[in-house]
Amino acid sequence: MNARRIASTVAMLTLLAGTAAAMSSAPDPSPRPQSNDLPEAKDGAKSTPRSEAELSYGLSYEEIGKAKKDVEDGKAKNAEKHFRKALQHAEKAVSLDDQYHEAWNLIGFTSRKLGDYDKAFKAYDHCLAIKPDYAPAREYVGEAWLEKGDVKKASEQLAYLERLGAEVELKNLQTAYDAYVAAHPEAAAAPAATEPAKTDSASVAGSGGK
Repeated sequence: MNARRIASTVAMLTLLAGTAAAMSSAPDPSPRPQSNDLPEAKDGAKSTPRSEAELSYGLSYEEIGKAKKDVEDGKAKNAEKHFRKALQHAEKAVSLDDQYHEAWNLIGFTSRKLGDYDKAFKAYDHCLAIKPDYAPAREYVGEAWLEKGDVKKASEQLAYLERLGAEVELKNLQTAYDAYVAAHPEAAAAPAATEPAKTDSASVAGSGGK
C-alpha cells in the first residue's frame, strides 16, 4: 500500500469517527411526551392525579403570564386567548384534584379577566372554603368587588388581609381600593368593614359597578 492510499484511508477513518461522535452528542429529535404518557415521575414515583394537576396548574400559570404581557402591549384579543387557555388548564387541574385551592384561585382570576364574575366568585368561594387564609385569593376577591362597584365588600377583604398580616396582598388591594375611591368620591362614604366576610357569590348579580 503506497503512501497516498494510506493517507486516504486515515483521512476516511478520521472523518467517520468525527461523524459518529457528533451523532452521539446531538439532542434527541423526538418530541417531548405529554405528562400522561410518562409512566413515572422524575423521582421514580408513579404519576398521580396531584402531580398531573400540578402540571396543568403550571401550564395555566404560564398562559396567564403571556396574557398579562399581551395586556401590557395592548393586544386585547391575544390576551383573551391566553386567559381562556389558562382557564382550561386550571379547570383540568381541579378536575384531577378538587382540593387544589391554588388552581381554584386561578379559575377565579381567569374567569374575572374574561368578564365572568359569577364563575369567578364561585371559584374564589371554593378556594377559600378549602383554605380561608389564602391571601392571594382574598386580594383578588377584593379587586373583583371593586370592579363590581362594591366598596364595602372590598373593604371586608382588606380587613381580612390585615388580620392575616399579609403585607404584600394588603398593599396591592389597598392601592386598588384607594384608586377606586379617588375615581369614585361617593364610594368614600361607604362604611368600613369590621369583620371579614365570605365572597358571597350569590349576591353578584344584584351588585352594581363596571
